[in-house]
Amino acid sequence: MIKTKSPITEEFLDQLLTNYQKSENLIGADGALKQLTNKLVERALDAELTHHLGHDKHESVSNPASNTRNGFSRKRLKGELDRQPI
Repeated sequence: MIKTKSPITEEFLDQLLTNYQKSENLIGADGALKQLTNKLVERALDAELTHHLGHDKHESVSNPASNTRNGFSRKRLKGELDRQPI
């Protein structure tokens, strides 16, 4: 089996755990895991929308009759740990 290199480096993990003192810092209400999950999901949803619409945020639309970004609304991610707003 060929092992592929993980895009998550040891340096990145060290940076995430800079303020780690107890488990709440990692898995608590405002822990690193929740913050990381929120940022990853937000970035993925934004990339998906950009791909679907064919243009970046704040970029002029070549065809005004096509779909466009229209505001922002709160969403909740339902997962194993808890429901969390994104």
